Amino acid sequence: MTRAAAPAAPVPGWVTSADGTPIAYERRGGGPPLVLVGGALSTGVGAWRLAGLLAERFTTYAYDRRGRGGSGCEAAAYDPRREVEDLAAVLAVAGAGAGVHGLSSGGALVLEAAAAGVPMGRVSVYEPPYGADEDAHDGVPVHRLARVRRRVLVLDGGASPQWLRDAARAVARALPYGRHATLTGQTHVVAPHVLAPAVAGFHTE
Repeated sequence: MTRAAAPAAPVPGWVTSADGTPIAYERRGGGPPLVLVGGALSTGVGAWRLAGLLAERFTTYAYDRRGRGGSGCEAAAYDPRREVEDLAAVLAVAGAGAGVHGLSSGGALVLEAAAAGVPMGRVSVYEPPYGADEDAHDGVPVHRLARVRRRVLVLDGGASPQWLRDAARAVARALPYGRHATLTGQTHVVAPHVLAPAVAGFHTE
């Protein structure tokens, strides 16, 4: 039986964000560009398995969010606008029309960047952790999401907490071109081999 070719070794790189912070990323694979944005506590390493599965069809860019892994961090207090600028810098390296996939708070970051007008292609997110109550302080930002003019796939896990699943549906409803789908049996810690086909299928439609 013929063995499948091993994924190509990732190519490390760095890009400078708007405020001078260095952002580390790893590129692998070949095909249309796809930027992967991890959750709040993860580095690009957390996306390596997903990147490896997607690398057969995409050129993936998995980066360390600021203050994590090989990326620097500004001395001032945390400001989510700086993270939007970081994503914009990585997208500039990936090239025009690059798709983006975000996991957990990385998904919320991607949606905020899209609402702010950062150029990107299609967007997929897995369980952005907004509060599902649209009237709550931590609720889904329906007015900002209404500004997202990209096709967006919002995924959740069938075994995830109900509030995350409700939030995913609320996000999809708030997006002008949003679509919702559930990955059966998955939790917030989604299996890369289950997530990869859903992401790949959407970004190659």
